[in-house]
Amino acid sequence: MTRPDDATAIDRVMTLLVQEGFDGMAAAIELLLNEAMKLERAGFLGAQPFERTEERRGYANGFKDKAVSTRLGKLHLRVPQVRDVSDGAVFYPQALERGSRSERALKLAVAEMYVKGVSTRRVKAITEKLCGLEVTSAQVSRVTAELDEELSAWRNRALGRTTYLLLDARYEKVRHGGSVVPCAVLSAIGIDHEGKRSVLGVSVSLSEAEVHWRGFLSSLVERGLYGVKLITSDDHEGLGKARQAVFAGVAWQRCQVHLQRNATAYVPRHEMRKEVAQDIRTIFGAGSREEADRHLDRAIEVYQKKAPKLSEWMRRAIPEGLTVYEIPAPHRRRLRTTNLVEWMNKEMKRRTRVATLFPNEASLLRLVSAICSEISDDWEAARRYLTSETEL
Repeated sequence: MTRPDDATAIDRVMTLLVQEGFDGMAAAIELLLNEAMKLERAGFLGAQPFERTEERRGYANGFKDKAVSTRLGKLHLRVPQVRDVSDGAVFYPQALERGSRSERALKLAVAEMYVKGVSTRRVKAITEKLCGLEVTSAQVSRVTAELDEELSAWRNRALGRTTYLLLDARYEKVRHGGSVVPCAVLSAIGIDHEGKRSVLGVSVSLSEAEVHWRGFLSSLVERGLYGVKLITSDDHEGLGKARQAVFAGVAWQRCQVHLQRNATAYVPRHEMRKEVAQDIRTIFGAGSREEADRHLDRAIEVYQKKAPKLSEWMRRAIPEGLTVYEIPAPHRRRLRTTNLVEWMNKEMKRRTRVATLFPNEASLLRLVSAICSEISDDWEAARRYLTSETEL
C-alpha cells in the first residue's frame, strides 16, 4: 500500500517530468533517491520516524549532504544518518556506491590506459561507460590529484599499539620501462589490543625482495606501530629477513594452510598424499603444543624410511606452524593462517581484473589503496574480530 509521503514524492516527480520533460530528469532522480534512502533507513532501524516500537534498533540522526556525479549531471543528495544502533551495525544506503574511493580508482586506472595510448577502442568504450563521459588527460590529472591526496593521507596515518600482525603479497601486471612486468602488492593487517582489525598499510614494489619488505615494515614502525606479539605470514626469504631485521624477537607463525600445500612437494607417491594431509591436520588440530609435538614426532618416525625427504621437511618446517600455541587459545584459530589477508587479496583481484594491465605503479597503488582503505573502514566500524576475556 502506498503511504501518503510516497504518494507526495511520486506526485512531485510526475509534476517535474510533465512540466520540464528530460530537463527535469536530474531533479526527479534526486527526489526518488532521497525518498528511497529514507525508506531504507526506516527498514534498517526497524521503525518509522517518531514511531514507538520495541523492534527499534537505533535512531535517525539527520542527513549528510552528498554530491554525486552521474550521466544526468551532478545530483545533490541527502544521505540519512543513524545513531545508537544496538548491535553496532553500520548503515549506508544501497542506492549509493559504497566503494566510492575504489570506484574512482578503478575508473582512473582504465582512463589512464586510454589517455596514455595503452588501450584499444574497447577500453575507450569501457571508460566512457564507467565514467559516464569522454575522458581527457586534463580530467584524469585533476581527479588523480584529488584522490591521491586522500589515499596518501590514509597510507601515512598514525598507527598505535597492535598485538597481531598478518603479512602477505600478491602480484599484478604493470607497464614499467616499456615492458610488462609483475609488481608485488605488499599488505599488512593488524589486530589491536581491543581485538579490532584494520588494514595498516599497502605498498607496491617490483618484487618481494628483502629491501622492499624491509622498507614497508619500517614505514609501519615509523608511523607508530608498536606492541606486536605475533606475526603470521607465509615463508618467503625476503619477507623473513626483513621481519627479523625490523621485528627482531617477535614470535612468527608460519601459515598452516601454506604448510599443508607445501608438503605435497615432498610426498614421493600420489597415493600417500591423503595420509600425509591427515597426519598434518592431526598435528595442527592438537589441543596443546605438547600434544602437537607428540603427533609430529610420530609422523617424522613413520615417514623416516618410506619418505625420508618428507620426514626431514616435517622436522624442519612443521614447528614453524606451531608458534600459535604461544598465544591465548581463543585467538589461535584466526591467527594460525593468513586467511584474512588472502580474503582481502581476493577482494583486490575482483577489482583489479577489470583493469587487467596497469599503466604504471602509481595507478596500481591508487586502486589497491582505495580498496584496502574501504575494507579497513568497514572493519573498524564493525564488532571486535577477536572476542575474549583474555587480554591481547
